[in-house]
Parts: sequence; structure tokens; C-alpha cells
Amino acid sequence: MAAPNIVNVSGIIGYTTTFALSATVGTSLVVNAAASNYVYKINSIVVTNITTTTHTVTIQIDDSTNTRKLASTISVPANAALVVSDKNTSFYLEEGMTLEGGGDVASKLDCTVAYDTIID
Repeated sequence: MAAPNIVNVSGIIGYTTTFALSATVGTSLVVNAAASNYVYKINSIVVTNITTTTHTVTIQIDDSTNTRKLASTISVPANAALVVSDKNTSFYLEEGMTLEGGGDVASKLDCTVAYDTIID
């Protein structure tokens, strides 16, 4: 089941996860395993620079075949936040898809992802 019918769902559970981003862009943030019977609705992604110098962030989706960028080496000013995605730009992670991210330097950017798991 790659894309469950989200009109008649049996459950929706909301989550918020936080990460100190590593310097490896392919680091998994949210993973929807193959054959999970879920679709994940990504409601928001916020990246915060916790230092006094500018750093860059990359956020991407890996669907096991292709990796596509949502944000590619975007500068996050010192002591500021970048909204990568919000309720107006929410999207779905189907089975077998992974939301990934990373910064130019490890542990300088915090990332918060709010999402819903939806089961058919």
C-alpha cells in the first residue's frame, strides 16, 4: 500500500521530533518504512541556527530511487530560524520515503519536524 486512502482513516497520531543536525546531508529525520501501511503528513520543518555565525542547511526526500531537495544549502543567519515547510506547504511521505537533512557543520543547527502518521 503506497498511498492509503486518507478520507476514511482509522487513525491519525501527531508527533514533533527535534534533531541537532549532523554534517551529513543524508541523515534520516523521519522514516516511513516500506510496507508500513502509513502515510506521513509533514506539517512543518523549522531549522534554527544556535550559533553566532551563519550556517547552511539542506533538507531532502529520498524515495529509495531518487533524492530530491526541498532546501539546498540555504543560509540560516546567526541566532535565527528558517521555516523550510509549514501548514501552507505541507506534504506527504509515502511508504519507503525518508525525510533527510544536514548542515554544513555538525551540531550548529537544530531541526524541528512536526508530522502526523495516518493509517488507512
